[in-house]
Formats: sequence, structure tokens, C-alpha cells
Amino acid sequence: MPNKKQTIESLLEKVKTYTKKADLDIIRLAYDFADNAHNGQTRKSGEPYIVHPLATAHFLADMRIDPVILTAALLHDVPEDTDVTLDEIEKNFGSEIASLVQGITKLGKLKYRGVERYIENLRKMFVAMAEDVRVMIIKFADRIHNLTTLGALPPQKQYRIALESLEIYAPIANRLGIGEIKGILEDLSFEYVYPKEYQRVKQIRDEKLKGKDEFLRQIQEDIKNELLNTGIKTVSIDGRNKRLYSLYQKLQRKDHDITQVYDLVAIRIIVPTIADCYASLGILHKHWRPLKGRIKDYISQPKPNGYQSLHTTVFSDNGEIIEFQIRTPEMHDDAEYGVAAHWHYDEHCSKRPAREITWIKELAEIQKDILNKLSDLEEIKIDFLQNRIFVFTPKGDVIDLPEGATPVDFAYHIHTDIGDKCNGARINEQMASLDTELKNGDVIEIVIDKNRKGPSQDWLNFIKTHTAKTHVTNYLKDKQKGKIADWFKYVLPKK
Repeated sequence: MPNKKQTIESLLEKVKTYTKKADLDIIRLAYDFADNAHNGQTRKSGEPYIVHPLATAHFLADMRIDPVILTAALLHDVPEDTDVTLDEIEKNFGSEIASLVQGITKLGKLKYRGVERYIENLRKMFVAMAEDVRVMIIKFADRIHNLTTLGALPPQKQYRIALESLEIYAPIANRLGIGEIKGILEDLSFEYVYPKEYQRVKQIRDEKLKGKDEFLRQIQEDIKNELLNTGIKTVSIDGRNKRLYSLYQKLQRKDHDITQVYDLVAIRIIVPTIADCYASLGILHKHWRPLKGRIKDYISQPKPNGYQSLHTTVFSDNGEIIEFQIRTPEMHDDAEYGVAAHWHYDEHCSKRPAREITWIKELAEIQKDILNKLSDLEEIKIDFLQNRIFVFTPKGDVIDLPEGATPVDFAYHIHTDIGDKCNGARINEQMASLDTELKNGDVIEIVIDKNRKGPSQDWLNFIKTHTAKTHVTNYLKDKQKGKIADWFKYVLPKK
């Protein structure tokens, strides 16, 4: 995140480069609304609270993200941290923005006892938020700014937030294909989770790259001219240093031998078409000798998260080893922004056309990936069923239930006595019948009748969970046995 002071004016200047005036007006209104709501509140750093939502929106504007998402980002902490309600946000900004803010507010309710329970519940909610991925995009930006201000928090809290970001947020960003956000989350967290390793890897990278700027600039210029001579006009050519956490992971795999890391610096070539990508690869190999086994075609065979590029590693004239990545502008947007690219405006101020977000179908794999990284938490690794829903208790606990579950299933999940005494339900603060099907994100409150003797046989017609069915069936069996016993007492002669 930039050190330069961020203001609403600087935000509007960014957004002005890719959207229309009407969008600027609503962003200004959202800022004024949030600034007024947070008036008098400060962050742990001592800064006015509005600095945080403003920084969150700035980060998203740097990605040229849709103004609707920016508006929700400015408002995202208002219902949780002020007296302003979601109804007021909906009245002023409409249902779409209110829905996004509500999604962020629900994620904010995840405050638990113990790291294991916290991570498990947080993981469940990220999967549930697949219902609207925009909520997650805002949450990523929110988390990134929080990571930049960790210095104001106690060490124990710094570690917890950073570890959670490294093990939960970054892997999810990766599976959603948002490479830029994944890299930022990892590097910001790395410093707090593994401080000694962070300093060591930073020193190794800095020493290895010392004095290479001019060499890399000349390489980029040579490539640009070579491609131009063959009729390929590049969109852009730039170099990027390998991110620190990514380098740390690779060094672990390479026995900490920096000479075995060939992509410490990569030069990214963006060309107009796929045909240009393959033609550029041929020109590079004609100009420099490729390193055996280092040519990778992710265009014809994309990575699981959708990433596409051609990769090759070559020996330069002075013997230096350099990696090249070749892709089209569309591939670049997908690599940097992943699913967020659907709400990204390109350099022509055009929004990417909507298309099916296929990653939603891969939720099982996303969850398995995240859980597999939680190596110290074996006991919370559970099988993922795609036909699950995730709902809240009024206190913010997350309950996962099968699709089609009802308030009665929810009640028995909480406690047998709650299920047996269940007499009604409030769903999102509205009274609802006990056979109502619950939906992702619902907040459920069970109304109990202490005088109720037990469950109704009618419940068997609509309850879904094995737990609920077992309790109701057992109760009815016991009740029937009691009736038979009473009948025998009545008909048999007394001694």
C-alpha cells in the first residue's frame, strides 16, 4: 500500500480514469456517509477510522474495480462499528450495495475462542460467500490494509492475523486466480509469521539482484526491438522480482540453494494475440539458448486456477539465466485479478463481459487445498460436500447443514433440548414456519417453549439431518413404549 496520504479526492482521480461521472457521485456520497458514521472513531494506530475504508477502496481502485464494489468497500464497516443500520444503507444506496455490505458484516462476526475453531468457521464462511464473490474481493482488500497496520497491535494478535492471512486468505486468493492479491497477502504476512526467515530471504534476494537494473533494462529493450523487427508489436514488456514468500518456499524445495532458483527475475512480455505468444517464444529461442526442461505451455494446458502463459528460461549473452513469461492482455488480467477480472475495467474503460464463474463448481477442491495447508490442525479436516449451506446463530457462530435443511435441523444441531422444545423460528429477524428451507447466510434464532413435551411427528415430513431424524424418531418410539406400558398397567389386574 502506498505511503502517500490517501484522500477521497485521490480516490476519485483514480476512478475517473476508467468510469463515468455518475459513478464518481455515488462514491463521493458513500465516503461522506461513512465519514459521518465513523466520526470520532479512531484505529489502534490513532488515525481516524475513515482512513481504513478509504485505503480499502484505494487498493481496489488500483485494480480498476467496478464502482459498485468501491462504494460497498467505503461502507463495509459502518453497520458493525456504528449505529447506522443496513436498512439505512439500503435506503441510501440500494439493495445491491447493502447486500455486499451485509456480506462483509457477517464475515466480521466471526470472533471465536481458540485458533482452531476460528479457522474452521472462517473457512466455512469463505466457501459460503461463493454466493457473491465480490464480498471476498472487498474482504481481501480490507485484510491487506489491516496487515499494513499490524504494527499498532500486540505481538500475539499480529501473529494470529498474519498466520490466518497466510494459511486461509492467500490460498483462497490463489485458487480464485487473483495472483496479485495472493502475493501481497503472503509477503505482508511472511514478515510477522516467520520474521527471521523473512530477513534472511530478503537479504539473499537483495544481494542477488544488486546492480542488475541496467542489465535487465537492456534485455527488455533488445527483446522489444527483436519482436518489432519480425512484425510483433508488444503491448508491454516489464521485469518483476520474485516475491519474498514465493522465494522462501522455492528455497525450501531447493535445499536453500539460490543458484537453483531460475525465476528470481522474470521478464513479462504481453502481446496482442495467442499466435503472437508462440511466435515470440520462437524468437526468444532463436536469440538465446533455452534451458532444458524449463519450457512450459500453460496456454494449451492452463493451471487449475485458470492461469495461462508461456514460460521459458534462457541463457543470456553473459551467461545469466532469465525467465520469460509471454501472454495476451486478457491472460494478464486473468492472472493478476482472477475472478475479480469480471469487475475490472481495461485501459479502454470497458468492463469485462460477464461469463460463468466456473470456479464456483470447484469449491470442493478449494476447500481441500486450504485444509491440506493447515497441517497442524488435522482434527478439523472434514470431507466437503458441495450441497451444504452455511448459516449463523445470533451470536455469529457458523453452522453448516445440508441443502434443504430447516429451522428444526438447525435447532437439533445446536442442542437436543433446543430441538425438542423448538416452537418457532426467526430467520433474519422475521418469523418463519419450522418447515422453511434455510439459505446460505441466514441468521437463525429458535423460539422455544419450555412447556413443550417433545418433537412433533409431522417434523419427519420435512427435516433433513440424520441428527434431527434420530432424535425425533427415538422420542416417538419412547413415547409409544410409554403408552403401551401405561395400557398394560391399566388392563392388567393389580396384585
